[in-house]
Amino acid sequence: MLHNGTGRRAILAGGAALASSGIIRPREARAAGTLDIMLESEVVILDPHVITAAITRTFATHVFDTLFAMDDNGQIQPQMVEAWETSPDNLTWRFRLREGLKWHDGAPVTAAECMLSLQRWAPRDPLGRMLEAATASMTATDARSFTLTLKEPFPLLLQVLGKPNAPLPVMMPERLARVPNTQRITEIIGSGPFRFRADLWRPGNIMVLERFADYVPRREAPSFLSGGKVVKVDQLNLRVLPDQLTGANALMQNEIHYMQYLPFDMLPRLERARGVQLLGLGGLHQFQGNFRLNHAAPPFDNPAIRRVLWKLVDQGAILTALGVPERFRAPQCASFWMCDAPYSTNAGGENAKLEIAAARAELRAAGYRGEPVIAMEVSGSISQTASMVLVQNMKDAGFNVDQQVMDWGTVLARRVRRDGWSMFSVYSNGTDMFSPLTHFYVASTCADFPGWSCDERIPRLLQAFARAPDEAARARVAAEIQTISYELTPAVMWGQFTIPAGYRTSLRNLVQSSYPIFWNVELAA
Repeated sequence: MLHNGTGRRAILAGGAALASSGIIRPREARAAGTLDIMLESEVVILDPHVITAAITRTFATHVFDTLFAMDDNGQIQPQMVEAWETSPDNLTWRFRLREGLKWHDGAPVTAAECMLSLQRWAPRDPLGRMLEAATASMTATDARSFTLTLKEPFPLLLQVLGKPNAPLPVMMPERLARVPNTQRITEIIGSGPFRFRADLWRPGNIMVLERFADYVPRREAPSFLSGGKVVKVDQLNLRVLPDQLTGANALMQNEIHYMQYLPFDMLPRLERARGVQLLGLGGLHQFQGNFRLNHAAPPFDNPAIRRVLWKLVDQGAILTALGVPERFRAPQCASFWMCDAPYSTNAGGENAKLEIAAARAELRAAGYRGEPVIAMEVSGSISQTASMVLVQNMKDAGFNVDQQVMDWGTVLARRVRRDGWSMFSVYSNGTDMFSPLTHFYVASTCADFPGWSCDERIPRLLQAFARAPDEAARARVAAEIQTISYELTPAVMWGQFTIPAGYRTSLRNLVQSSYPIFWNVELAA
């Protein structure tokens, strides 16, 4: 069966070559203007294969490209791929790239380079490792075509190739794809709609992304990370500002055009500000907050002590303490896989409700001896506020908590140790957390990942989820995984919420997404 980017299908004669989908390069829109934007943080690590950081993903979605991509409905659509077909037994997949794809240095993109890119990325990603284990071979058949042969059917193949989760399966030219994935690439050459201007990069001040004139957009309308990435501005200036207050004021004063995360306490002013529009979406475009627990050291090496926390987290109180307005939050959500999402379920979460007296009794019964709980808190962040609310309940229940305040970089450095910390608070995009295969703290079960949570049933069920024939079957497996996860307690959710973005009303046709996306947008005169 042949599939192409316009949704048409055609039956192939046996052994026939892949046909063209007829995608035509649209008339190139006239680019004009420069956008000044403030993202969640400065982009520091530029190699999208080696890190799960959301800020690196944002950089990568503009500079690099992927074979497939997710649309607004959570469906996977072709991106660099023009057409593809599968054999009747679903073991042989043939892909053909779109015509005219180029790297930022002007060289043509080849199928062999795409294969090398997948081979570099796969070992660093949980889904990639699953695909790698199921793959028998990959072979380039010509400059634009390659064949992937599987050992066994892998129903989620396209979802893996088009996943929006970091690390992204982006394509790189051969010289970069051959850099070991234990090292970071130092030359940044992609094939995406913007190119990185290394000569204009001023760390701590500004990063410049310039419209790539030779980029060939798809003809479809843009839809989340899929569709036509038509760039209508000359360049993006990624500004580094001291703090959120400075950023919010710069937005109101028309000194920047877009700010990714608005401070909750300034939302009333921003909503009244002339020329400012807020963007806040629900469902998968919300965030999930978590307390990640360290299973390798006392006291959370004891599963009974870990489970006490389910009776101490008050999601409503935390979101209220953060100042999240009702319209930008979900009600109490017991689903590891997000609420208002494809695999939402309450399975296993029946006892996840605030009961401090019951928690105190359970803590004594679990044999807690007063060992210090070292809570790493990021200074001045909403994660620190979330932690402070939980810590007070923990103290009321009898925990001995040592709150240690630091910056996020120090948290990242310390969390790789198996001792010296017990928990930290963090929040993640819903697109990362809505599936067992991408949820940071479930997908990493029994892997060498900070927190070191392990229940051998979960990896087996993750394999069953990946092999499930349809969404109904995957939903049943997801519920079973969640029930075990409540027992294991790799992390405890502290809420589902939106952090609104803000942009100037002079921006037209901004793609509505929790990811910052700057193709298609126009700057009004």
